[in-house]
Amino acid sequence: QVQLVESGGGLVQAGGSLRLSCAVSGSTFSLAGIDWYRQAPGKQREWVAGITSSGNIVYAGSVKGRFTISRDNAKNTVYLQMNSLKPEDTAVYYCNTGTRGQYWGQGTQVTVSS
Repeated sequence: QVQLVESGGGLVQAGGSLRLSCAVSGSTFSLAGIDWYRQAPGKQREWVAGITSSGNIVYAGSVKGRFTISRDNAKNTVYLQMNSLKPEDTAVYYCNTGTRGQYWGQGTQVTVSS
């Protein structure tokens, strides 16, 4: 059974930084693409960034230049470094994987105060 556990969320002032982690177990992590999503209150879940097994990276336009996704295959962990945070980045952040994107973590709350 594939499990994803996010951590690193919290409360930060606008302009601050946070680093989220997504620890993955139960799969061949090095072969998996991992994506980050977020869901703000009253809004649909939106895709934020993704990293393939070979390290190719793509970002949503709203976070490009501020967020950095990376992976450590030795630790089965993907990171999301978030800099220059804005109040509109406030959301629950989820990591996702699977051949059909069927595996989700429980999410970690990020709150950015103005």
